[in-house]
Amino acid sequence: MTISEALTVDQVIDRMEVLQGALPPADGVAVFNRMYLRVTLLVRERLAEGHFADPDGMAELDAVFAARYLDAVAAVAEGRRPAHCWRPLFELRDRPGIHPLQYALAGMNAHIEHDLPIAVLDACVLLGRTPEDVRGDYHRINDLLAQVEAEVREELLPCPDALDAAEPLLHMAGSWSIDRARDAAWASVLALWELRHAPAVEDAVVSALSRSVGMVSRALLTPVESAPIR
Repeated sequence: MTISEALTVDQVIDRMEVLQGALPPADGVAVFNRMYLRVTLLVRERLAEGHFADPDGMAELDAVFAARYLDAVAAVAEGRRPAHCWRPLFELRDRPGIHPLQYALAGMNAHIEHDLPIAVLDACVLLGRTPEDVRGDYHRINDLLAQVEAEVREELLPCPDALDAAEPLLHMAGSWSIDRARDAAWASVLALWELRHAPAVEDAVVSALSRSVGMVSRALLTPVESAPIR
């Protein structure tokens, strides 16, 4: 397991804003990036307000966390394949019949269930902390993720008059829960922390996690015929 390029929160925001300006608005990666940019802007606000018990540690975690997504963006731009967990979003970013909400959820699935536990461990190594040291702020940053996810669901779901036509989309969206994703991510943090002195086993577990998370993201991106086509 390698530590991603070190960035500051401001640098993360700058890169996301450049990416947002370069992508067509309906691009599946643009949909996720737009949501993630909102999260990161909110994190920066909360850091300035003293929302976190360890603001320096949370700034490090936020930047290391975001760098894993930006690594995937860079890999695709350079003609390389990203980690398995990210492949469905990039491969299906312009597939007809996929609703924007599906892209947002698939991106969150990849980033929370795979990237977040690895980022927590990377931050612990960089800061000389243990997972227990960051548990409180981990839940605070996850609360911000949940807040934005709820807002995005409300914005992207069809209006009430179209709900009957959007039943497949509602079923798909209801199959993924940010609360379950956060719980699974923390369980992965604890498991991988115990494996940190067995790198071969740790790498095998991380690889298997990436593949399994990618399978869920691909299922979330199943075209929904009755959903509005972008």
